[in-house]
Amino acid sequence: MLVEKFHILTQIFISLLGGVLLLAIWYNIRQRFSKILEDDDNQKRVDKGLVFLSLAMFVWVLSGIWTYIGLNGEIASPTMRQLVRSLFSILNNLFFLLALFYFYYAPAFLYKNEKNVQRLIYLIVGISALSFLLFQRFGESANAAGIRISFLPDLLLSAFLSGLLAVSFYQTFLQRGFKLIAGISVLVIVAIFASQLPEVFAGLDNTFVNNLVRIVSKTSLIAIFLVLATSWVIQLANTPKASEMQLKFLDWSIVKITIPSKEIIDQTIDFGSKTTQYKNLLKFGIRRKYAEGSNQCIEVFAGGEINRQTYLSRIIDNINEILQQSDPQKLERRDIFTFIGNGKYRLRILSENIYIEENLLDEFIKSEENKAYQGICNKL
Repeated sequence: MLVEKFHILTQIFISLLGGVLLLAIWYNIRQRFSKILEDDDNQKRVDKGLVFLSLAMFVWVLSGIWTYIGLNGEIASPTMRQLVRSLFSILNNLFFLLALFYFYYAPAFLYKNEKNVQRLIYLIVGISALSFLLFQRFGESANAAGIRISFLPDLLLSAFLSGLLAVSFYQTFLQRGFKLIAGISVLVIVAIFASQLPEVFAGLDNTFVNNLVRIVSKTSLIAIFLVLATSWVIQLANTPKASEMQLKFLDWSIVKITIPSKEIIDQTIDFGSKTTQYKNLLKFGIRRKYAEGSNQCIEVFAGGEINRQTYLSRIIDNINEILQQSDPQKLERRDIFTFIGNGKYRLRILSENIYIEENLLDEFIKSEENKAYQGICNKL
C-alpha cells in the first residue's frame, strides 16, 4: 500500500509540473509572439494546442488525487467510482483529441475537418457510456479468460487515440528535423498504452511493474510535450511577419519576393515551364489583393478551384530550389499560405504588399479559363 501511494503521489506531482510548464510556455508564446499570432488570424493556432495538452495533464492530476483518496478509505460506491473514472476518461481523451486538432502534421481527417473532430467527440462519450453500462452488467471482475469486459471499450479507444498521437508526433518531429525524438515519441506512446493493458487483462496485473511503467512513460511523454512546445517556439520565431513580406508579379512565370526574416531580399524567381505553379500563385495574389472577405480564399481539395494540396507544396519547394536556401532559412508552406479551415487557404502577405503588373493582370483575367477573376478585380 505504501509503495502504491508513493507511485500515485509521484504521478500527481509529475503531471502537475508538466501542466504548469506547458501553460508557462503558452503564456510566453502569447507575450513574445503576439504580433505574429495577430497576423495569423485563422483558427488553427498552435498555442491553443498547448492549452489542451496542459488540460490533459491536469486531468491526470485530478484522477491521481481521486485514486489516492480512494486508497485511504471507502469514499464512494463502486458505481460512483466507475462514473467518476468514466468522466476522467472522457475529459482526458477529449483534451488530447482537441490538441491534435491543432497539430499541423496530424492526420488530415483531423487537422483539416472540424466535423470529424466533433464526430470523434461523440464517439468518445459513447464509448465511455458503453463502458459504464458494461460495468453495471459485469462489474470489475475478470471472466474465465482473465479479461475485464467493462474496461475493454476504453482500451480500444485508447489504442485508437494512441495511434493518432503516435502518427502526429512522429510526423511533426520528423518534419522539424528531430528524427531521434520522433522515434522516441512513438516508443513512449506505445509504453503509455501498454501501461493500460493490466486494467483489462488480469494476468498482467503486477502492481509494482505497472506503476513503474506509468511513471516512466508519463514523465517521458511530458518531456516530449515540452520539446514539442519548444519546437513551436522556434517555428514561431522563424515565421515571417505578414507585414514584412512582399510579392511582385512582374511577367509570366516571373515573380520577385522579399522576406527579410528568411534573408530573402528582392529575389527574382523564374518558374519557367512550371506554369501551373505560377498561375496558382497568381490566383492567390489576385484574390488577396483585390477580393473582399472570404473571397480572398481558394478552396484546395478535389473538386475545388485547386485540386490538390500538393500544388501548394510544389510552389514552396520550387521557390526553395531556385533560391537554394539553407535548411534553417527554407520556406515552409505555412510561411506563405494561411489555412482558414474547410479546405480554404489564402496568402499571408498583406494586400498592400502585393504588386501585379497591369498588363499581366489584364491578360490573365481576359483569358477564357480565368474570366471568373474579372469580377474580383473590381478595385481597378
